[in-house]
Amino acid sequence: MAQTNQVLVTQRSNVRTIILNRPEQLNVFNLKMTCQLLELLQAYEEDPTVKLIIFKGEGRAFCAGGDIKAVVDDINKGSWKQGASLFSTGYKVHYLKATYTKTQVIILRGIAIGSGAALAIHGTFQVVTDNTVFALPEAALGSFPDAGSSYYLSRLPGFFGEYVGLTCVRLDGAEMLACGLASHYVPLEKLSSLEDALCEANTGDPKIINNIINNFSNKNPKLKEKSPYYRLKTINRCFSKRTVEEIISALKDADKNMDDWISMTIQTLKKALPTSLKISLRSIREGRLQGIGQCLIREYRIICTVLQGVFCRDFFEGYRALLVDKDKNPKWEPSKLEFVSKRMVDYYFVPLADKGWEDLKLPARSNLTSHAISKL
Repeated sequence: MAQTNQVLVTQRSNVRTIILNRPEQLNVFNLKMTCQLLELLQAYEEDPTVKLIIFKGEGRAFCAGGDIKAVVDDINKGSWKQGASLFSTGYKVHYLKATYTKTQVIILRGIAIGSGAALAIHGTFQVVTDNTVFALPEAALGSFPDAGSSYYLSRLPGFFGEYVGLTCVRLDGAEMLACGLASHYVPLEKLSSLEDALCEANTGDPKIINNIINNFSNKNPKLKEKSPYYRLKTINRCFSKRTVEEIISALKDADKNMDDWISMTIQTLKKALPTSLKISLRSIREGRLQGIGQCLIREYRIICTVLQGVFCRDFFEGYRALLVDKDKNPKWEPSKLEFVSKRMVDYYFVPLADKGWEDLKLPARSNLTSHAISKL
């Protein structure tokens, strides 16, 4: 086993397994890990002896996203651009994974949150299991779903992506499979055998890999009784509305029978950062008409504006309330949706007026598969 600190690599024949290895931190990735992932992916794509790449996490999580504490520490030291470097490098990793020319199998055992979930979703095959937990908590933290979320959320059935991105709802493996966030569901006790079978096959042919995973899969895992996916009709009717205010109004109109799920959804939206909700909705809507590269470039503009903190400091308030003091009582400013104007939202979608700042530069790609080209 070759160890590169917090990223481990194992080799069996022509298969490489990349293991995120910060189990005590739920495999939250820092800048060093992100740089290592980028280097490994670039090297393996050029290496003719590598046919298949498997990704997994050590411990009880696949990956709980980026190291926000490190980002905030950098900003507090006076360097928001240093904090932004985690995002710029991470977005290049996501772009590379989304357009990769070799087959990737991502095993989502345990927690997959935010940009950690994106590490899986941008790959070829996403294998969820009995204890998989997916969530995009950014709107509650004073940020927005990024790392290409506006690309994949906008391509979920109906308006389920808007619902997931705005409400920070947690989904299990069965729900991820049902809505298209995952390609396969493999029971926990079969994951080790699946890995062995993939390595023994020693191939990167996606059709063969798909058939191998199917041999271990539960094709129709049962959705939990109160799964929001059963509410897709209501979600489509409400979350298709043009604005966040109209979404909430539609939910209230649908709540004539005092439905607990609708009431909880309304309360969740009211607790989230108003600015984040409007940014997130617009970003997902724009993602419907854009390729993965355009989505990442737009999201990089937004996250840099958030981190710069000149226009709004809510990201730091969310970090304080949910991750530092943990009082879960952030004081958002503006505090209400009606106080967030279109001009304020527009500010996040334009290039930053900051000396030395540049738009995200994505890696050049060539010899892409038809599947990768479809994402551009």
